[in-house]
Amino acid sequence: MKFFAALALVASITPALANVVARQTKGKLPAVTVKGNAFFAGDKRFYVRGVAYQPGGAADAQDPLLDIPSLKRDVENFKSLGINTIRIYTIDNSKNHDEGMKLLDDAGIYLALDANTPKYSLNRESAQTLHRSYNDVYLQSVFATIDAFANYNNLLLFFSGNEVINDKNNTNAAPFIKAVTRDMKQYISNKHSRTIPVGYSAADVAENIELQALYFNCGTDDERSDFFAFNDYSWCDPSSFTISGWDQKVKTYKDYSKPIFLSEFGCITNKRQWGEIASLYHSNMTSVYSGGLVYEYTVEPNGYGIVKIENGKITPNEDFDRLKEAYKKTANPNGDGGFKQSGSASQCPPGSDDWNVKTNTLPAIPKGATKYMNDGAGKGPGLAGSGSHFAGKASESTATAGSGNPTRTPDGSSSASGSTSQGAAAGVDVPVRFMGMVAASVLLGAVLLF
Repeated sequence: MKFFAALALVASITPALANVVARQTKGKLPAVTVKGNAFFAGDKRFYVRGVAYQPGGAADAQDPLLDIPSLKRDVENFKSLGINTIRIYTIDNSKNHDEGMKLLDDAGIYLALDANTPKYSLNRESAQTLHRSYNDVYLQSVFATIDAFANYNNLLLFFSGNEVINDKNNTNAAPFIKAVTRDMKQYISNKHSRTIPVGYSAADVAENIELQALYFNCGTDDERSDFFAFNDYSWCDPSSFTISGWDQKVKTYKDYSKPIFLSEFGCITNKRQWGEIASLYHSNMTSVYSGGLVYEYTVEPNGYGIVKIENGKITPNEDFDRLKEAYKKTANPNGDGGFKQSGSASQCPPGSDDWNVKTNTLPAIPKGATKYMNDGAGKGPGLAGSGSHFAGKASESTATAGSGNPTRTPDGSSSASGSTSQGAAAGVDVPVRFMGMVAASVLLGAVLLF
């Protein structure tokens, strides 16, 4: 009888122990990584072929991954276009995204996600608001967004900011953008199972776009971006590789050591014939560029968009049809596209009239945010949160070089305990000491029975 009682005791805890596994990633798509100046899915070069997807636009920022009926409808259009990526600018980091992310994964679509929302972001209005808005409440929201999505295989990358520098007179925002990038990279390495690319989406400001690219790739490895993206509307049909000036941009960035892609493109000055698709995925560009994202999916008041929504019904327009045909005609180059396997950090640009960054030091992470590196961010504030621009406590000092290095290295198979992903995990995070306590209890119970 004692033997059978002991057997029953062991059997009773087996289901619990079965769930005591490292947090696993979700999805069947291979995670995308950075190698040299390109993206790779496994051993295959990955080119971003996608669209910006934020129905309602910035004025009515909602989370499109939570509107499942509309997402199902739109995924069919994504598949029809033949794309592999969508960009979303705003999500609700307090909600579970399993269903929406699975719909994308099943369709072979990755997500390029902005980590900010209108209320939780850097405020570039002045030097004072920039400093004030880089605070612990803001970073808690950013880190919660990471937790909510990091365990989905089809999360392609995070944007640490979008067009924060949008003129020649607000480049003083650069150190704060770079500090956020550093903090995100450190948090991902400390708390999650894989390295997820983090970078910036820049406005194509003629006076400083190259300076931005250099700046976000200079300094110590912990503060360098994993990629550089910019919103480029310089190709306005009828145009060409040379008329648009894209040939000169390829020359400008030929020695850049990180992946470059277009985080938005698609000029609407004239009818969009999408001639840039053939150039963007041609070997003339793929040694430097890794594709791009068409702006944008739904027709908004700004005049962009390839589908129109009326009374819940969606109708692709002629832009959609021409884009579909352009993608269909344009295959990716064979092989690796001429990418560079290695490279070095850029030289930090000196201060000038066009670059108002007088020192290469960065603000230190706000003291109140350091605890998240060990404890996790907790639940995100979501879209109903009160905002962070004037909340919490700001950074109080400058950082020393290398201070953003992580305390652990992701191994690609499990995440650190303590992260609180919103439904992205297949298993349950359980400390090793707890497993030991369970095992010890089983042995003690067996001994007592005998």
